[in-house]
Amino acid sequence: MPTNGLGFMLKPKAAIFLGLAVLALSRPGLGQQISYALLQPGVIEPAPMVTSAPTVTSPEVPRHRFWDRENSLLFATSAAFSAADFVITRDNLRGGGQELNPVTRLFSGSTTALAVNFAGEMAGVVGLSYFFHKTGHHKLERMVSLLNIGSSAGAVTFDLAHR
Repeated sequence: MPTNGLGFMLKPKAAIFLGLAVLALSRPGLGQQISYALLQPGVIEPAPMVTSAPTVTSPEVPRHRFWDRENSLLFATSAAFSAADFVITRDNLRGGGQELNPVTRLFSGSTTALAVNFAGEMAGVVGLSYFFHKTGHHKLERMVSLLNIGSSAGAVTFDLAHR
């Protein structure tokens, strides 16, 4: 009879064995305590007074505009892949296919609703990127667009492969 990995732990003998093993392994740690009788009174001294350190300013973070060349290129690529995903998804739905994304499935009843879904997705990408830009997380700002490009490219590839 095959057993799962934790089945042996439910047996009483195995539980006793594991308990004894844990005790045996933790025994050397119990011998590491310090006896307070060995400490001499002269050894214990008060801690020195804390002095304030000079204020150090952090190096200036390189700033960039939100609509710089790299973000504009990322947003344009993301919009192009989202548009391709919209077109191929619409064609697959017209041909009797089914939407696999549970969020997009809510909007798959009409072409207008599907277009609103993909436009909202693109607005969400730009909005989240702007939020990360304003909070100083510039790597995350770019990663939002890259993640959307990857997911849209994967959806386009999947839809084309399953026509």
